[in-house]
Amino acid sequence: MLKCASVYTYEIDSPEAALSDIKAQLDKKITLLDNTVGVIMCNIEFVTGGVMKYIGENLPFDVAGVTSASQSVNDEAGEIILTLFVMTSDEIRFKAGIIDSLSDSTDSTYERIKSAYEKEAKGETEQPGLAFTFIPFIYNFHSGDEYVRVWNKILPETPLFGTVATDDTIEFNDSKTIYNGEIKKDATSFILCYGNINPRFFTTILPEDKMLSLRGTVTKAKGNYIHEINDMTAKEFFSDAGITSLMITIPLMVTSTEAADVGKVPVIRGLTAYSDEGAGVLAGDVEENSTISVLSFDSDIVKATTKAEVEQIKSLPDVNGAIIFSCISRRFELLSVNEDLAELQIAKNTLEQDIPFIMGYSGGEVCPVLSTAGKRINRFHNFSAVILVI
Repeated sequence: MLKCASVYTYEIDSPEAALSDIKAQLDKKITLLDNTVGVIMCNIEFVTGGVMKYIGENLPFDVAGVTSASQSVNDEAGEIILTLFVMTSDEIRFKAGIIDSLSDSTDSTYERIKSAYEKEAKGETEQPGLAFTFIPFIYNFHSGDEYVRVWNKILPETPLFGTVATDDTIEFNDSKTIYNGEIKKDATSFILCYGNINPRFFTTILPEDKMLSLRGTVTKAKGNYIHEINDMTAKEFFSDAGITSLMITIPLMVTSTEAADVGKVPVIRGLTAYSDEGAGVLAGDVEENSTISVLSFDSDIVKATTKAEVEQIKSLPDVNGAIIFSCISRRFELLSVNEDLAELQIAKNTLEQDIPFIMGYSGGEVCPVLSTAGKRINRFHNFSAVILVI
């Protein structure tokens, strides 16, 4: 048996009052069983005021998560808010941990994550049935794809679900990952779930009929750096097309003949920065010889795709709860038409009190997709809203 509950607090002035608020809601909603863990999200104000640290240190179970621009749960949607999704079970076991300082480590990302995983998984004789990864916003060091590759190597049969930390600024310089009372800029936290857990996944698909005429071939790239498109620097290519600012709200659809078959879900990437040499720094990897196409993207598409996806949850059997991560670029589109909380409210109004859930904004999403052959493949996404149903 797995039970879930979601709670929240707006209390940013008193750590003690915030913890009391969280505990009082949990006492009303759920009885904790032998094994419990929490997925937690909060606005950066809860970090700077010390509330998040106090809550993380004083809850009677481990929590892992990220800062986020805004979030929702069944009872509330807001911006300056802390939200918590609790999973508890007698049969399913949870292990949580943290991998620290990935940006300045002399060890490889693989070595650091593997060491942390082995520490938390000690004594387990099987791979987890589900893993969560909470990733720092440090794309100048590691793209989101690197974390997925590492976890795939360590846990090749385990579905992986997660998000990249954000905050409520355009640069995300204050974004943090969370593990209990440890709240850090360049760490990644994780949760491992062992036992009879039944994860199901949904991912939005941006309409390919919204493709614009601007497209090019990636002629030089490495990892998440596009050095040249059509033999021009990435900055020159987009500037020549009249796009002079960073394209954080313009999705790039990537088509590669070398990529693994991932079915109908397109690879979408966002441009986060330019290097001094004019290379485009993307949130995820792009291969050389890929074709880059620009998709149009607006608030109506955000709302329509989110509503269609969330409505699927209610039709599923044996649903205990849901976790939803939506790309921060989707929020920017809603902000542009003064509908800041529209996507969060769609989830809240659709699920109401029937299915415990948490939803927050993401700097990149990790969620499995199905290939046309029916194989589940862990994937890093941009511009998507992804859903885990358990």
